Amino acid sequence: MTASLPRQASAPPDEPERPTEDRRHRNRRRAITLLIIGLLIGVPAGYLVISANQSRDSGKDKEAKYSATGLTPDWPSKVQRRLYQVPVPHPADLVASYETNNWKTSRLYVQFRTTDAGLAAFLTGMGVSRADLKKNDITISERDQKISGWKFDGPRSWWGLTHAQKDPAPTQDVMVNLTVPNAPKVYVVSRTVP
Repeated sequence: MTASLPRQASAPPDEPERPTEDRRHRNRRRAITLLIIGLLIGVPAGYLVISANQSRDSGKDKEAKYSATGLTPDWPSKVQRRLYQVPVPHPADLVASYETNNWKTSRLYVQFRTTDAGLAAFLTGMGVSRADLKKNDITISERDQKISGWKFDGPRSWWGLTHAQKDPAPTQDVMVNLTVPNAPKVYVVSRTVP
């Protein structure tokens, strides 16, 4: 009895044998694969870093812009007027406003010039009257004056009041310049706790 030798597997007749891959070709294929993986990970990561930096810089630019300019010559929105309970009357001109928000307190700064009737309508809309104004009572703090750029000094007829309300209703500090007859200029800081 003769021992039979094991058969070696051969390629099926319809598939040609592949030549073995040489080392250079294999290394090049691996390098291309690593490059593709690196690009698939690196490009989006780089985009995120650039985008985050631009967003942060944009926020700093906006913050600097608004803190530098303070009041902007525009009416506060209807939502702001309702939320902060600042009923700017008609007629009114030289209207300017500025809003600040943080985790502790939100403030709306508003200034406008109106008529005597407009002042009465404004005060009534807030729930106070002209009799509540006190001569030379500076009710807007130095901090708020610095933020808004207002100064309540000089030979003017200054009148002030503070309209304190229970939370969540806002508290308003009001200053009125009555120097020019029938053209009172009103300054309001309304603050609320978010």
